[in-house]
Amino acid sequence: MLDAISRLLERTRNISRSAYIWNTVSAMMLALQGPVIQAVVSRTNGATDFGIISIAFSAATLIMYVGQYGLRRFQASDVKEQFSFEEYHGMRVVTCLLMIVASFVFCAYGMAFKGYSSFKFAVVFTICILKMITAYSDVYHGNMQQKGRFDVASKSTAIRYTAEIIIFCVIVAITRDLLISALVTVVSSAVMMALLSMNAGSHYCKSLKPVFKKSAIRGLFIEGFPLFVGMFLNTYVSNAPRYAIDTYLTDDVQAVFSSIFMPVFVVQVASQFIFYPLITSYAHMWSKETLDTYNAFVKRIYKMSGLVIGLAVLGLVVAATIGIPVLSLIFKLDLTPYKKELMIIMLGGGPLAFSVYFSTIIAIIRAQKSLIVCYGVTSVMALALSGVFVKGHGITGASWMYALLMTVLALSLFVAMLIRMKKQRRDLTKTEAGYEAGDLVQ
Repeated sequence: MLDAISRLLERTRNISRSAYIWNTVSAMMLALQGPVIQAVVSRTNGATDFGIISIAFSAATLIMYVGQYGLRRFQASDVKEQFSFEEYHGMRVVTCLLMIVASFVFCAYGMAFKGYSSFKFAVVFTICILKMITAYSDVYHGNMQQKGRFDVASKSTAIRYTAEIIIFCVIVAITRDLLISALVTVVSSAVMMALLSMNAGSHYCKSLKPVFKKSAIRGLFIEGFPLFVGMFLNTYVSNAPRYAIDTYLTDDVQAVFSSIFMPVFVVQVASQFIFYPLITSYAHMWSKETLDTYNAFVKRIYKMSGLVIGLAVLGLVVAATIGIPVLSLIFKLDLTPYKKELMIIMLGGGPLAFSVYFSTIIAIIRAQKSLIVCYGVTSVMALALSGVFVKGHGITGASWMYALLMTVLALSLFVAMLIRMKKQRRDLTKTEAGYEAGDLVQ
């Protein structure tokens, strides 16, 4: 049976096309997992359980980066195999153990200082374990991608993410119990990981046994640290109002905020689907290193910025007209009193889209270190403002806090991008001036 499953995953006529299609499906299922489950929980269990599952997914997604440690891209691009799969596997076991510890500490802190009940502790911790399965299986997918079978990895994740959504929603609809639903989903996900990721992954490595070599673990900790910090802080900034609500307010308030926050999540996912496919063409243009291609690169940024502004305005119009009725219908909550807060959050939608775009450009022009500075500054601001905005002004304060954080992040990323691009222009001008001077001498 295991060989039959592997053959089914590997069957394709065109690996590149299959990888693109299945990766798109996988990304969509992962992005929709939290919102779909939260919508079902809101309709079946009510606002309090909706608030609990909302913070559970927000916390688990943040802590998941401890397990992944930002090593997927590094592993997938390690075509010369600086580190073996067995060493990557050993490192992932270490980071996943750290993730479990971090999850327990987060939940214990919540029980000690935020008033978590034992039920909420158990639900949040179980969802963290669900995300730990995602983090652990990622090491197999990175190896498949490195070996040229990204399609197999994408099929495995797409199937598992879809099954997790269906299983959780069906069980919670039947039992009305978050913890039972989460536990069943975790067990099912672990079984699917073994049948899909581990089973197929065994065909692309010498051994599934992890190797714990000190030099390799130390080297991978160093290599992954900048990406880990950037991804961790990015997720923290995006969800900072939710964490503040979890600290100062109630689960019912969390449910309301998560409901009116959903359109911004759609903006984020849409931005990623628009911008990420452009990476290769932008990278080729940047790598040619001439003033003509530089100017063309800048024109593309102007055009795309116009598109972002247009989408932001459209988002505001939609939110102002049908936003509240549609969200109230989806989540089975009366959100009529929160139209102002929805509009404030949507004011942060434009800066959010620009943040996704500018961070993509920064990665292309190889200024990644500035990402840590931008996200770090915004994270410190989030920590400093959460008490003032959320504790003092509730959902309205959380909404303004989000809009402000996204604006500061977008502006800081824009400045970082501008500094690097101005340097590139100076260098290209000097280089081409040197060539012209040489031609005159000849």
